[in-house]
Amino acid sequence: MNVFTLKNLRGTTAAIALVFAVAGVLGGCSKSEPVAVSPIEITRGTTDSLDGMTLMDYPGPKGQIQYDQGKPDFFCDTVAMFSIYLKPEQQRHVRAIFVQDMAKTDWNNPTGHWIDARTAFYVAGSKARGAMGPTLASFASESDASAFAAREGGKVYRFEQITPDMVVLDGGVLKDHMT
Repeated sequence: MNVFTLKNLRGTTAAIALVFAVAGVLGGCSKSEPVAVSPIEITRGTTDSLDGMTLMDYPGPKGQIQYDQGKPDFFCDTVAMFSIYLKPEQQRHVRAIFVQDMAKTDWNNPTGHWIDARTAFYVAGSKARGAMGPTLASFASESDASAFAAREGGKVYRFEQITPDMVVLDGGVLKDHMT
């Protein structure tokens, strides 16, 4: 191989490497990063996706599920939210799920203070009633949930410990105050 051919080969290799590097950088620019999902604040017109109840008319923690496609679902009670989320026929991909931190909002008029439902702590079996009666009181911290359970009764659970039989809309095991 002569010197001229070797120089051309090196130049061609460098050019090809440069093209791939630029394509990689530009390709990275066209990819969209996942957009962080924020909770949607409820208004006087926000209604429960299951029964049309106006969320602001009822006490206790509220919930919302946001999907990859379509409108979000709102719930006047965490029990209703879990009853939909835990159904085996739930086919829509859940993008985010939020509940209210009841340590930071007024039980009788809960607004704002949305937290990621998957990291929240829940109190089942307390004396406190939500929109549908017995509810799962939601809290950002385990210590707040434990303090609520000590004051109002009930037992503290993590998100993954909530089961379908706990959120039957007729009250299910939430009616059992022996927990």
